[in-house]
Amino acid sequence: MADRPNILIFFTDQQRWDTVGAYRSPLDLTPNLDAAAREGTLFEQAFTCQPVCGPARSCLQTGLYATQTGCWRNAIPLRPEADTIARRLRAAGYETGYLGKWHLGHRREYEPVPLAERGGWDQFWEAADVLEFASRPFALRLWDADGHEVRGRGYRVDSQTDRAIRFLNLPHEQPWCLMISYLEPHHQNDLKRFVAPPGYAERYQNAWIPEDLRPFPGDWPSQWAPYCGIIKNLDENYGRLLRELERLGQRDNTVVIFVTDHGNHFCTRNEEYKRSCHEGSVRIPLVIHGPGFNHGRRAHELVNLVDVPATVLDVAGAEPTAGMMGRSLKPLAASPGRDWRDDIFIQISESGIARAVRTDRWKYCVSAQRPNDTGGSDHYLETHLYDLYADPHELTNLVGRRNYRAVADELKERLLRNMRAAGESEPQIENGRYR
Repeated sequence: MADRPNILIFFTDQQRWDTVGAYRSPLDLTPNLDAAAREGTLFEQAFTCQPVCGPARSCLQTGLYATQTGCWRNAIPLRPEADTIARRLRAAGYETGYLGKWHLGHRREYEPVPLAERGGWDQFWEAADVLEFASRPFALRLWDADGHEVRGRGYRVDSQTDRAIRFLNLPHEQPWCLMISYLEPHHQNDLKRFVAPPGYAERYQNAWIPEDLRPFPGDWPSQWAPYCGIIKNLDENYGRLLRELERLGQRDNTVVIFVTDHGNHFCTRNEEYKRSCHEGSVRIPLVIHGPGFNHGRRAHELVNLVDVPATVLDVAGAEPTAGMMGRSLKPLAASPGRDWRDDIFIQISESGIARAVRTDRWKYCVSAQRPNDTGGSDHYLETHLYDLYADPHELTNLVGRRNYRAVADELKERLLRNMRAAGESEPQIENGRYR
């Protein structure tokens, strides 16, 4: 087993990158993750490819973009025959385990996910399709592989981590991959607010506020403190898992991936928490620790959520999924990447259909004028252009300004190239209007 590491994927939901101390947050929310980042590899510029829960998960399971998986909005199930990382891991001799929020079934809010809808995670399974409805912040409710209900006591994150520790202590004859998919720090949907453990939100009532939130109305004045409290608790549970691996003698033989599906702009850019092109919505934390990654490197390359499944399969020595769009991040852990991509492609859906491209300096976004029923359009309008060197918090939209036309045209070509590579038909993109 020594030459085939275990893989632990610690997957949070709706977590901003700038809540992590290793990304220079001043809040001290994540001391355990910060320590792992110092020893492992931190990816400075990591982005989701789809800032919506279900679509982002389909990308993480397959290494494809959401329009390729067919799950371009929530409540579209992953195809039963989808070529997924779980199936590739099994073929490579790995034991697989999945624990927590799935969100890729037929929106089964109060019933177990059938085997055909689990994306190949057909061994250890304790999950709920829509965890935010199936359970409560202090009442975890999952279903196991046989459809039996699994309940937990106490705060949901703590209880879910208890179940993960139980998995770690099971006898394992093969290397394993466990994906722990937390709902937190996502809001509790039926309450329309963020729920931290008792006493945690109070610690952050007068905390630092990110500069992209301060100028705008939203619900951050009331919700930032509990959101921070949730992240503090998540980090404590991340630390619990690392200590348990240490106790079991498995920490040095386990690659631990910390990642999230998308960020959270607290209703400052639209009337919800995500589904926008802005950094608060699309930039994510990504830290990998363990064999092959412990070089103490801060990688500055532009990396995408679709790179994570490619990395998992590379670590396992498994074959990539068919048509995989991402690339393994393992080479970046040791040294700067030669011939690495110089832009990130983002698809946005649900409340509006949009496409965006992000380079080291620029952000360019277009919105669909005639959305179709497959998550795309044949006609888009330029809506956002930001110079991230001059305006890292995206406070000044440059779209439609004549003196930036050449920049917008170059970014338009980048976007079209990415859309074609993802299998999308080339649309008309109308020049933006100065606002």
